[in-house]
Amino acid sequence: MRDAASVSTSLRVLPPNDPRQYDDLAGEWWRPDGAFAMLHWLARARAALVPPASRKDAVLVDLGCGAGLLAPHLTGKGYRHIGVDLTRSALDQAAAHGVTVVNADATAVPLADGCADVVSAGEVLEHVPDWPRAVGEACRLLRPGGLLVLDTLNDTLLARLIAVEIGERLPTVPRGIHDPRLFVDARALVAECARHGVELRLCGIRPELGGTLAWLLRRMRGRPTGRTEPRIVPTRSTAVLYQGHGRRSG
Repeated sequence: MRDAASVSTSLRVLPPNDPRQYDDLAGEWWRPDGAFAMLHWLARARAALVPPASRKDAVLVDLGCGAGLLAPHLTGKGYRHIGVDLTRSALDQAAAHGVTVVNADATAVPLADGCADVVSAGEVLEHVPDWPRAVGEACRLLRPGGLLVLDTLNDTLLARLIAVEIGERLPTVPRGIHDPRLFVDARALVAECARHGVELRLCGIRPELGGTLAWLLRRMRGRPTGRTEPRIVPTRSTAVLYQGHGRRSG
């Protein structure tokens, strides 16, 4: 059975955070025990912040949608799911899961102001060289009263240690997928959202310890992991991984 480390070492050598990694890892998106397994866990937790649509023809814009991992968790909530991503190979898979895809950068989204009831920015801001500009785009897309939901990695030494030095040696995170210089300071993110009319509330999150250990053990033994997918749980500290949600004023 392949893990993230073995997959990564078989690929061409690219700089950290290089978008071409996602083309090399295109076959990993929907494998429940693959290199992007943790993104599935996070997508479920992020979707839990999204309420059912309150009006007909509601739109959710998914920035950095990847292969559309959020889609199964939005079923029945009443949104038209629009996914924005740079990676064409990922968007092809997102479209196959019912997402209306847009091939674009999160800092320059070709959609109208106020078009979205919800904007999701999951595990994308820490990959964007100009994350404040991506935040500005996310807020621009929201209609007044619209909801922004996101999760990202904090710009701390602890986050670098756990997410990169330790995390990228586990079979849930491909090596070189992050550039820790791009990690997002939580206080700066709250301030940037406020500048665009969104009062963002934060909560630290992490994979539950017992469930993660059980998942890793089953995976190491070559057993199916889907039924033991770990939950993402809240934690007091935002020092490593955190969620945010807030509504646009006006």
